[in-house]
Amino acid sequence: MANDQALREKMMHLGLLEPSLSLFCNELEEVDYEKGSSIIKAGRTAPYLYFILQGIARVYIQTEEKETVFCFCLETDVLLSYNSFFNESPGYETIELLENSTLLRISHRKVKTLCENNLDIANFFNRLIGSELVKTEERLIGTQSKTATERYNELITLSPSIVQRVQLGYIASYLGVSQVTLSRIRRKMNR
Repeated sequence: MANDQALREKMMHLGLLEPSLSLFCNELEEVDYEKGSSIIKAGRTAPYLYFILQGIARVYIQTEEKETVFCFCLETDVLLSYNSFFNESPGYETIELLENSTLLRISHRKVKTLCENNLDIANFFNRLIGSELVKTEERLIGTQSKTATERYNELITLSPSIVQRVQLGYIASYLGVSQVTLSRIRRKMNR
């Protein structure tokens, strides 16, 4: 599978080389989920970290008033609830698959054991989580400092397939605007 190779290349880019790469990959379990599956649910402990081989996901929270989408994740991206995975306590967010998806998963227990026994894997895991935290920080800063139009333009520039693969209501929620406002933004950009 091409995405399997892309994921291995991403891992190598983060410093995980042979034989540690094979050792880590051998611990990953391939799982298939149907569109609409919530692999991580708010208020529950989620013991797995996932990598997307095929599919797309949204990360969101639900309040009494509304649903707020924080991000979309595509092939080779990591899916996890930081609080749940690292603190082994209920997470805040829900991660829902927006397409039939193939994921690779590894449990917290296996990651901990691998990191305790293999310095290369421990260093890789630290770099992986560091890169994920930087992405989270960039999204947070973008939410606070950019207009919805700027954020939409950035979304279609960096991840153009999201616009084709994700319903507009979720994109509007991600941008913090109504679907009507998103339609206006799209019309202005297409002029």
